[in-house]
Amino acid sequence: MELGPIAERAEEQPDAVAVVDDARSLTWRGLAAEVTAVAGRFAALAPHPDQRIGVLGENRIETVVAHLAGLLSGVGTVALSRQLTKTELSDQLADSGAVAVVTGPLGIAASLVAADAVDATVIAHNVDPRQDIPAGGAITTWADVASAAVRPGTEETDHAAKRPPRPPIVYTSGTTGRARGTEVRWLPRSFATAREYAAALAAKASFPSGAHLIVGPLQHNGPLTALRHIISGQPLVVLGRFDSERVLHLIERHSVTSSVMVPTHFQRLLALPADTRARYDVSSLVTVAHTGSACPPDVKRAMIDWWGPVLTESYGGSEIGTVCRITSEEWLAHPRSVGRCVPPFEVVVLDENGNRLPPGEVGVLGFRAPAGYDVEFHRDPEKTASAHIAPGVASLGDVGYVDEEGYVFITDRIADMVISGGVNLYPAEIERVLLTHPAIADAAVIGVPDTDLGESLLALIVIADDAEQPSERVLVDFLKRSLAGYKVPRRFRFVDEVSRNAMGKIDKKLLRKRYAETAGAHKEGSAL
Repeated sequence: MELGPIAERAEEQPDAVAVVDDARSLTWRGLAAEVTAVAGRFAALAPHPDQRIGVLGENRIETVVAHLAGLLSGVGTVALSRQLTKTELSDQLADSGAVAVVTGPLGIAASLVAADAVDATVIAHNVDPRQDIPAGGAITTWADVASAAVRPGTEETDHAAKRPPRPPIVYTSGTTGRARGTEVRWLPRSFATAREYAAALAAKASFPSGAHLIVGPLQHNGPLTALRHIISGQPLVVLGRFDSERVLHLIERHSVTSSVMVPTHFQRLLALPADTRARYDVSSLVTVAHTGSACPPDVKRAMIDWWGPVLTESYGGSEIGTVCRITSEEWLAHPRSVGRCVPPFEVVVLDENGNRLPPGEVGVLGFRAPAGYDVEFHRDPEKTASAHIAPGVASLGDVGYVDEEGYVFITDRIADMVISGGVNLYPAEIERVLLTHPAIADAAVIGVPDTDLGESLLALIVIADDAEQPSERVLVDFLKRSLAGYKVPRRFRFVDEVSRNAMGKIDKKLLRKRYAETAGAHKEGSAL
């Protein structure tokens, strides 16, 4: 197995730190040895090309090493959420063909039950021997796997020359049903072997040289792009649990040049006292990619004012990769845009009949992709087909438009669309207006069952600290100044928080389920 730039760094700077987390660090020499050992064990556990190794996304060095070993050796890995239930975990292990699962202390109990259900091996790291382990649970320790001797020239070290590329599989959020897996789209499917794929990844830098800080969970595509950085011979800093001040401390201490964040991270960083923010030097930052959800304009401007024009927004999906990108300078000139299409993609906007719309007109956003970049879901031809809105044109489920200069604007999600009395309503449009009210800190608009209209709009409102709660009539009048009357919610509910997932996206599926009991009560609390 060839380690490429990792081996070069191990030769040139063996004792320099390659990756550090909250508990330990690995030098380049140590990383090369650990990846080689783990890859050899993975090859023995998963000899068939369709077999994979599941990796629960705890933010630890072991997670990074496991995915690296999979990428470099051709043994595919599966990025699994550490929050999965035992049933969900066993379902994803079976669906992905996983024959083993790597887990830390947070996932050990669920992993043992799920692995038993699919006859998989559990490889555990950082597990306290005093931890309550289910009876009969058999564990292979990470220490045994990572320290195994692997002889050069054996089948275990050379199988990457034969295996096709196996990028990590990630599972979608499942907002339209059961979560489905897809291989990350970092490069097209034009490489014959994992060795060639890894070499191409190493040659195509995704971040500037220097330390890259991981702050999001290593179960999502955004944080996982850090693998591309270390595979090119650049160091990683892995933050366990997100802590705003610790982020600043790590940036300063390690002279971090890049990171991937979501708007929620920005909001938490901006919530720090001004004197705390001023205490840390963040001038080493060159690029901070942000993704996951739309960033409130005032938050984005505040971050640019603080960190400088280092923010770059990426729009895309795990199943297709990044399709649009916009720099800080571009965004300031084109606020709310997610940028222009990046090669080799082409954006098209279609109406409900599949006709292409001109600039400025709102429709379903689609992206034409050449061979090798097409959307494909693992073992799910039905979902793969449904992702395409025209031959060769895939949709990420968003509604929007393109302006005359080619900048793409997202206006809503197709899945979030509410059909009320036969009229299509897009909640994101209403949420944007609500968030301009000075008393509102956060808001989500959902559709709930309505005995009269089929569905009606319910606005969930989080009041800003020290702000006085406005009446529903005040909110209705406020909304009507910007929106047509039929777009104004019939009901409002004031809540402590709006549920969001780890990547900052509003969990509309959960909210619709939670507030479904309001069905049929369209007169109760109505402000119209």
